[in-house]
Amino acid sequence: MKTETEGVFAARAKDMGSALFATLKQVLLDALRTSLELYKVMIPLLIATRLLDQLGVVRWIGQGLAPLMGLAGLPGNMGLVWATSMVVGFYPALLMIATLAPSTPLTVAQATVIGSMIAIAHGLPVEGRIAQQAGLRLWFQLVFRIVIAFVYGVVFFNICRLTGFLQASAHVILDVPQQDAGWLAWSLSQVKNLASIFLIILGLMTLMRLLNWLKITDVLVRALSPVLRQIGIGAAAVPITIIGMVLGLTFGSGLVINEARSGRIAYRDVFFSLSLMSVFHSLIEDTLVLLAIGADISGLFWGRAVFVFLVFVVMVRVLRRLPAAVFARWFIRLGQPVAPSAV
Repeated sequence: MKTETEGVFAARAKDMGSALFATLKQVLLDALRTSLELYKVMIPLLIATRLLDQLGVVRWIGQGLAPLMGLAGLPGNMGLVWATSMVVGFYPALLMIATLAPSTPLTVAQATVIGSMIAIAHGLPVEGRIAQQAGLRLWFQLVFRIVIAFVYGVVFFNICRLTGFLQASAHVILDVPQQDAGWLAWSLSQVKNLASIFLIILGLMTLMRLLNWLKITDVLVRALSPVLRQIGIGAAAVPITIIGMVLGLTFGSGLVINEARSGRIAYRDVFFSLSLMSVFHSLIEDTLVLLAIGADISGLFWGRAVFVFLVFVVMVRVLRRLPAAVFARWFIRLGQPVAPSAV
Protein backbone atom coordinates (compact mmCIF):
# COMPACT_ATOMS: atom_id res chain seq x y z
CA MET A 1 0.00 0.00 0.00
CA LYS A 2 2.84 2.34 0.91
CA THR A 3 4.60 1.52 -2.35
CA GLU A 4 1.42 2.25 -4.28
CA THR A 5 1.00 5.64 -2.56
CA GLU A 6 4.64 6.51 -3.17
CA GLY A 7 4.16 5.60 -6.81
CA VAL A 8 1.15 7.92 -7.10
CA PHE A 9 3.07 10.78 -5.49
CA ALA A 10 6.05 10.16 -7.74
CA ALA A 11 3.83 10.18 -10.83
CA ARG A 12 2.16 13.40 -9.73
CA ALA A 13 5.53 15.01 -8.99
CA LYS A 14 6.76 13.96 -12.42
CA ASP A 15 3.66 15.42 -14.08
CA MET A 16 4.05 18.65 -12.13
CA GLY A 17 7.72 18.82 -13.08
CA SER A 18 6.89 18.28 -16.74
CA ALA A 19 4.16 20.94 -16.63
CA LEU A 20 6.50 23.41 -14.91
CA PHE A 21 9.23 22.76 -17.47
CA ALA A 22 6.78 23.23 -20.34
CA THR A 23 5.50 26.48 -18.82
CA LEU A 24 9.00 27.88 -18.26
CA LYS A 25 10.00 26.89 -21.80
CA GLN A 26 6.95 28.65 -23.22
CA VAL A 27 7.63 31.78 -21.15
CA LEU A 28 11.25 31.81 -22.36
CA LEU A 29 10.16 31.45 -26.00
CA ASP A 30 7.54 34.19 -25.59
CA ALA A 31 10.13 36.51 -24.03
CA LEU A 32 12.62 35.80 -26.83
CA ARG A 33 10.01 36.36 -29.54
CA THR A 34 8.74 39.57 -27.95
CA SER A 35 12.28 40.90 -27.35
CA LEU A 36 13.27 40.21 -30.95
CA GLU A 37 10.20 42.09 -32.14
CA LEU A 38 11.22 45.05 -29.98
CA TYR A 39 14.87 44.85 -31.11
CA LYS A 40 13.83 45.02 -34.77
CA VAL A 41 12.20 48.33 -33.98
CA MET A 42 14.58 49.74 -31.41
CA ILE A 43 18.02 49.10 -32.94
CA PRO A 44 17.52 51.02 -36.23
CA LEU A 45 15.75 53.86 -34.41
CA LEU A 46 18.40 54.12 -31.70
CA ILE A 47 21.03 54.55 -34.41
CA ALA A 48 18.86 57.02 -36.31
CA THR A 49 18.16 59.18 -33.27
CA ARG A 50 21.86 59.32 -32.39
CA LEU A 51 22.65 60.43 -35.94
CA LEU A 52 19.93 63.09 -35.77
CA ASP A 53 21.40 64.35 -32.54
CA GLN A 54 24.94 64.52 -33.91
CA LEU A 55 23.82 66.17 -37.15
CA GLY A 56 22.18 69.02 -35.24
CA VAL A 57 18.60 68.16 -36.19
CA VAL A 58 17.55 68.12 -32.54
CA ARG A 59 18.95 71.62 -32.03
CA TRP A 60 17.03 72.84 -35.08
CA ILE A 61 13.77 71.38 -33.70
CA GLY A 62 14.48 73.04 -30.36
CA GLN A 63 14.88 76.45 -32.02
CA GLY A 64 11.50 75.98 -33.70
CA LEU A 65 9.86 75.12 -30.38
CA ALA A 66 11.34 78.09 -28.50
CA PRO A 67 8.43 80.51 -29.23
CA LEU A 68 5.90 77.95 -27.94
CA MET A 69 7.73 77.54 -24.65
CA GLY A 70 6.57 80.99 -23.56
CA LEU A 71 2.95 79.76 -23.57
CA ALA A 72 3.96 77.24 -20.92
CA GLY A 73 5.86 79.89 -18.97
CA LEU A 74 9.29 78.51 -19.91
CA PRO A 75 12.45 80.17 -21.23
CA GLY A 76 13.05 79.68 -24.97
CA ASN A 77 16.01 77.34 -24.49
CA MET A 78 13.69 74.84 -22.82
CA GLY A 79 12.52 74.15 -26.38
CA LEU A 80 15.87 72.50 -27.01
CA VAL A 81 15.46 70.49 -23.80
CA TRP A 82 12.03 69.24 -24.85
CA ALA A 83 13.18 68.50 -28.41
CA THR A 84 16.05 66.45 -26.96
CA SER A 85 13.55 64.58 -24.81
CA MET A 86 11.20 63.83 -27.70
CA VAL A 87 13.85 62.74 -30.19
CA VAL A 88 16.77 61.39 -28.16
CA GLY A 89 15.30 60.40 -24.81
CA PHE A 90 14.56 61.10 -21.16
CA TYR A 91 17.99 61.22 -19.54
CA PRO A 92 19.80 63.35 -22.17
CA ALA A 93 17.10 66.00 -21.63
CA LEU A 94 17.68 65.92 -17.88
CA LEU A 95 21.41 66.24 -18.44
CA MET A 96 20.71 69.35 -20.50
CA ILE A 97 18.57 70.87 -17.71
CA ALA A 98 21.38 70.25 -15.22
CA THR A 99 23.83 71.88 -17.64
CA LEU A 100 21.59 74.93 -18.21
CA ALA A 101 20.66 75.37 -14.54
CA PRO A 102 23.38 77.92 -13.65
CA SER A 103 22.54 80.23 -16.59
CA THR A 104 18.77 79.54 -16.73
CA PRO A 105 17.36 79.32 -13.19
CA LEU A 106 13.80 78.01 -13.00
CA THR A 107 11.03 78.30 -10.46
CA VAL A 108 9.59 75.11 -8.98
CA ALA A 109 6.53 75.64 -11.18
CA GLN A 110 8.69 75.91 -14.32
CA ALA A 111 10.75 72.86 -13.35
CA THR A 112 7.52 70.94 -12.79
CA VAL A 113 6.16 72.03 -16.17
CA ILE A 114 9.21 71.01 -18.19
CA GLY A 115 9.60 67.85 -16.08
CA SER A 116 5.98 66.84 -16.77
CA MET A 117 6.35 67.58 -20.49
CA ILE A 118 9.46 65.39 -20.60
CA ALA A 119 7.70 62.61 -18.65
CA ILE A 120 4.80 62.58 -21.11
CA ALA A 121 6.68 63.04 -24.41
CA HIS A 122 10.12 61.43 -24.60
CA GLY A 123 11.81 58.89 -26.85
CA LEU A 124 9.02 59.23 -29.42
CA PRO A 125 10.72 57.52 -32.41
CA VAL A 126 11.44 54.35 -30.43
CA GLU A 127 8.37 54.23 -28.18
CA GLY A 128 6.03 55.29 -30.99
CA ARG A 129 7.30 52.53 -33.25
CA ILE A 130 6.92 49.99 -30.45
CA ALA A 131 3.29 51.03 -30.00
CA GLN A 132 2.89 50.68 -33.76
CA GLN A 133 4.16 47.09 -33.53
CA ALA A 134 1.35 46.40 -31.06
CA GLY A 135 -1.12 47.34 -33.77
CA LEU A 136 -1.70 51.08 -33.35
CA ARG A 137 -1.31 53.84 -35.90
CA LEU A 138 1.87 55.82 -35.37
CA TRP A 139 0.44 59.24 -36.22
CA PHE A 140 -2.02 59.25 -33.33
CA GLN A 141 0.50 58.11 -30.72
CA LEU A 142 2.96 60.85 -31.69
CA VAL A 143 0.42 63.66 -31.96
CA PHE A 144 -1.41 62.55 -28.80
CA ARG A 145 1.69 62.57 -26.61
CA ILE A 146 3.01 65.90 -27.90
CA VAL A 147 -0.37 67.63 -27.57
CA ILE A 148 -1.09 66.20 -24.10
CA ALA A 149 2.39 67.21 -22.87
CA PHE A 150 2.11 70.76 -24.18
CA VAL A 151 -1.47 71.37 -23.10
CA TYR A 152 -0.78 70.01 -19.62
CA GLY A 153 2.28 72.24 -19.35
CA VAL A 154 0.25 75.32 -20.33
CA VAL A 155 -2.61 74.44 -17.95
CA PHE A 156 -0.38 73.68 -14.96
CA PHE A 157 1.75 76.80 -15.48
CA ASN A 158 -1.32 79.05 -15.59
CA ILE A 159 -2.76 77.45 -12.45
CA CYS A 160 0.52 78.17 -10.68
CA ARG A 161 0.68 81.72 -12.09
CA LEU A 162 -2.85 82.60 -11.03
CA THR A 163 -2.57 81.07 -7.56
CA GLY A 164 1.05 81.95 -6.80
CA PHE A 165 1.75 78.23 -6.29
CA LEU A 166 5.33 76.87 -6.53
CA GLN A 167 6.95 80.23 -7.27
CA ALA A 168 10.10 79.58 -5.21
CA SER A 169 13.39 78.94 -6.98
CA ALA A 170 13.98 75.34 -8.04
CA HIS A 171 17.03 73.58 -6.67
CA VAL A 172 18.57 71.25 -9.24
CA ILE A 173 20.37 68.47 -7.39
CA LEU A 174 20.60 66.14 -10.37
CA ASP A 175 24.16 65.25 -11.26
CA VAL A 176 24.02 63.20 -14.46
CA PRO A 177 27.55 62.20 -15.47
CA GLN A 178 28.69 63.12 -18.97
CA GLN A 179 28.76 60.03 -21.16
CA ASP A 180 31.54 59.18 -23.58
CA ALA A 181 30.33 60.46 -26.95
CA GLY A 182 32.24 57.77 -28.86
CA TRP A 183 30.30 55.25 -30.91
CA LEU A 184 32.00 52.28 -29.24
CA ALA A 185 31.03 53.36 -25.73
CA TRP A 186 27.53 54.21 -26.94
CA SER A 187 27.17 50.82 -28.68
CA LEU A 188 28.30 48.88 -25.62
CA SER A 189 25.84 50.85 -23.49
CA GLN A 190 22.98 50.03 -25.87
CA VAL A 191 23.89 46.32 -25.93
CA LYS A 192 23.66 46.29 -22.13
CA ASN A 193 20.32 48.08 -22.31
CA LEU A 194 18.94 45.59 -24.85
CA ALA A 195 20.08 42.65 -22.74
CA SER A 196 18.42 44.22 -19.70
CA ILE A 197 15.20 44.63 -21.66
CA PHE A 198 15.13 40.89 -22.44
CA LEU A 199 15.73 39.95 -18.80
CA ILE A 200 13.04 42.36 -17.60
CA ILE A 201 10.51 41.10 -20.17
CA LEU A 202 11.32 37.50 -19.18
CA GLY A 203 10.78 38.41 -15.53
CA LEU A 204 7.53 40.25 -16.29
CA MET A 205 6.12 37.37 -18.31
CA THR A 206 7.04 34.95 -15.53
CA LEU A 207 5.41 37.31 -13.02
CA MET A 208 2.27 37.48 -15.17
CA ARG A 209 2.00 33.67 -15.17
CA LEU A 210 2.56 33.56 -11.40
CA LEU A 211 -0.02 36.28 -10.74
CA ASN A 212 -2.54 34.41 -12.88
CA TRP A 213 -1.80 31.13 -11.10
CA LEU A 214 -2.15 32.74 -7.65
CA LYS A 215 -5.38 34.51 -8.76
CA ILE A 216 -3.81 37.84 -7.77
CA THR A 217 -4.60 39.12 -11.26
CA ASP A 218 -8.28 38.58 -10.54
CA VAL A 219 -8.03 40.69 -7.38
CA LEU A 220 -6.27 43.52 -9.26
CA VAL A 221 -8.83 43.37 -12.02
CA ARG A 222 -11.73 43.60 -9.58
CA ALA A 223 -10.10 46.49 -7.70
CA LEU A 224 -9.03 48.58 -10.69
CA SER A 225 -11.49 47.62 -13.38
CA PRO A 226 -14.14 50.18 -12.32
CA VAL A 227 -11.61 53.03 -12.59
CA LEU A 228 -9.88 51.84 -15.76
CA ARG A 229 -13.22 50.97 -17.36
CA GLN A 230 -14.17 54.63 -17.04
CA ILE A 231 -11.24 55.48 -19.30
CA GLY A 232 -11.96 52.71 -21.78
CA ILE A 233 -9.72 49.84 -20.69
CA GLY A 234 -11.25 46.38 -20.43
CA ALA A 235 -10.52 43.86 -17.68
CA ALA A 236 -8.23 41.73 -19.91
CA ALA A 237 -5.80 44.62 -20.34
CA VAL A 238 -5.74 45.80 -16.70
CA PRO A 239 -2.70 43.79 -15.45
CA ILE A 240 -0.56 44.76 -18.46
CA THR A 241 -1.64 48.38 -18.18
CA ILE A 242 -0.58 48.46 -14.54
CA ILE A 243 2.83 47.02 -15.41
CA GLY A 244 3.30 49.56 -18.20
CA MET A 245 2.29 52.45 -15.95
CA VAL A 246 4.67 51.39 -13.18
CA LEU A 247 7.68 50.09 -15.14
CA GLY A 248 7.52 51.84 -18.50
CA LEU A 249 6.04 51.91 -21.97
CA THR A 250 8.70 49.67 -23.53
CA PHE A 251 7.97 46.81 -21.16
CA GLY A 252 4.23 47.37 -21.15
CA SER A 253 4.18 47.49 -24.95
CA GLY A 254 6.19 44.29 -25.13
CA LEU A 255 3.57 42.49 -23.08
CA VAL A 256 0.74 44.07 -25.08
CA ILE A 257 2.35 42.91 -28.34
CA ASN A 258 2.41 39.36 -27.01
CA GLU A 259 -1.17 39.49 -25.72
CA ALA A 260 -2.55 41.30 -28.77
CA ARG A 261 -1.07 38.82 -31.22
CA SER A 262 -2.53 35.97 -29.24
CA GLY A 263 -5.98 37.51 -29.75
CA ARG A 264 -6.70 37.72 -26.02
CA ILE A 265 -7.18 41.50 -25.99
CA ALA A 266 -9.69 43.41 -28.09
CA TYR A 267 -8.19 46.11 -30.28
CA ARG A 268 -10.02 48.92 -28.50
CA ASP A 269 -8.44 47.74 -25.25
CA VAL A 270 -5.03 47.64 -26.95
CA PHE A 271 -5.56 51.22 -28.13
CA PHE A 272 -6.74 52.66 -24.82
CA SER A 273 -4.21 50.69 -22.76
CA LEU A 274 -1.21 51.82 -24.79
CA SER A 275 -2.52 55.37 -25.08
CA LEU A 276 -2.77 55.55 -21.29
CA MET A 277 0.70 54.06 -20.85
CA SER A 278 2.14 56.54 -23.33
CA VAL A 279 1.25 59.57 -21.20
CA PHE A 280 1.39 58.00 -17.74
CA HIS A 281 4.20 55.49 -17.33
CA SER A 282 7.39 54.80 -15.30
CA LEU A 283 5.58 56.46 -12.43
CA ILE A 284 8.11 55.57 -9.74
CA GLU A 285 11.45 55.96 -11.57
CA ASP A 286 10.57 59.03 -13.66
CA THR A 287 8.92 60.85 -10.78
CA LEU A 288 11.86 60.32 -8.42
CA VAL A 289 14.40 61.43 -11.04
CA LEU A 290 12.41 64.53 -12.00
CA LEU A 291 12.22 65.59 -8.36
CA ALA A 292 16.00 66.01 -8.64
CA ILE A 293 15.60 68.91 -11.12
CA GLY A 294 13.53 70.82 -8.59
CA ALA A 295 10.10 69.72 -9.83
CA ASP A 296 7.22 69.15 -7.42
CA ILE A 297 5.29 65.91 -7.05
CA SER A 298 1.98 67.79 -7.03
CA GLY A 299 2.33 68.43 -10.77
CA LEU A 300 4.53 65.51 -11.77
CA PHE A 301 2.18 62.88 -10.36
CA TRP A 302 -1.11 64.09 -8.90
CA GLY A 303 -1.85 66.89 -11.34
CA ARG A 304 -0.87 64.75 -14.31
CA ALA A 305 -3.01 61.86 -13.01
CA VAL A 306 -6.11 64.06 -12.74
CA PHE A 307 -5.46 65.70 -16.12
CA VAL A 308 -4.91 62.37 -17.90
CA PHE A 309 -8.01 60.85 -16.30
CA LEU A 310 -10.17 63.77 -17.45
CA VAL A 311 -8.70 63.61 -20.96
CA PHE A 312 -9.42 59.89 -21.20
CA VAL A 313 -12.98 60.26 -19.93
CA VAL A 314 -13.70 62.73 -22.74
CA MET A 315 -11.68 60.84 -25.37
CA VAL A 316 -13.34 57.51 -24.61
CA ARG A 317 -16.84 58.99 -24.76
CA VAL A 318 -16.07 60.48 -28.16
CA LEU A 319 -14.33 57.45 -29.65
CA ARG A 320 -16.90 54.98 -28.31
CA ARG A 321 -19.42 56.62 -30.60
CA LEU A 322 -17.40 55.64 -33.66
CA PRO A 323 -18.46 52.45 -35.49
CA ALA A 324 -15.94 49.62 -35.06
CA ALA A 325 -14.91 49.75 -38.73
CA VAL A 326 -14.25 53.51 -38.60
CA PHE A 327 -12.32 53.20 -35.34
CA ALA A 328 -10.17 50.42 -36.77
CA ARG A 329 -9.50 52.32 -40.00
CA TRP A 330 -8.30 55.46 -38.23
CA PHE A 331 -6.52 54.11 -35.16
CA ILE A 332 -5.51 50.47 -35.82
CA ARG A 333 -2.88 49.35 -38.31
CA LEU A 334 -4.26 47.15 -41.07
CA GLY A 335 -3.25 43.51 -40.93
CA GLN A 336 -2.61 43.48 -37.19
CA PRO A 337 -3.85 40.25 -35.59
CA VAL A 338 -5.55 41.92 -32.65
CA ALA A 339 -8.88 40.61 -31.51
CA PRO A 340 -11.84 42.42 -33.07
CA SER A 341 -14.17 41.40 -30.28
CA ALA A 342 -15.50 43.47 -27.41
CA VAL A 343 -15.61 46.70 -29.39
